[in-house]
Amino acid sequence: MAYKNKTYVAFDADSDIRYYRLMTAWKQSDNHDFNFNNAHDLLNIWQHSSEDTIKRNLRERMNNSKMFILLVGEKTKFLHKYVRWETEQAIKSELPIVVVNLNGKRSMDSDKCPAIIRDKLTLHVSFNAKIIQLALEKWSTLYYSYLKEGKNGAFYYKDEIYSNLGL
Repeated sequence: MAYKNKTYVAFDADSDIRYYRLMTAWKQSDNHDFNFNNAHDLLNIWQHSSEDTIKRNLRERMNNSKMFILLVGEKTKFLHKYVRWETEQAIKSELPIVVVNLNGKRSMDSDKCPAIIRDKLTLHVSFNAKIIQLALEKWSTLYYSYLKEGKNGAFYYKDEIYSNLGL
């Protein structure tokens, strides 16, 4: 069994890739304490590959992941071919899911959040390196504890947590 130490990031590759790239830039920057082991560094997927090949490679990436981040933008809830499929795989695998609102909202955005995860055990945060890093460090422990207790639904950090981080 492979050691799961990666973070899988799902997003609208057409509209929201700049946010994903910014996250990877935060990781590389000396000015940020942001760090994650990116599952997308594992394999190359070419645009001319078949859907089955792409999904097989994505599944392999997810199998090496301990966390799942879903970047939620304007069109995310309408993306079924890959983003919904990726989210379904994360749910089935019981990966802790962090929903990152690209519009700055700090809790679940029911207008933008994909229906498939609205009632699932998830943590919703705004797009900011400090709060995402906190989620990466803390959510998995809480997630598995809440999962054992049978809890469901959208969780979020109170404004006080954001204030303590200087946000």
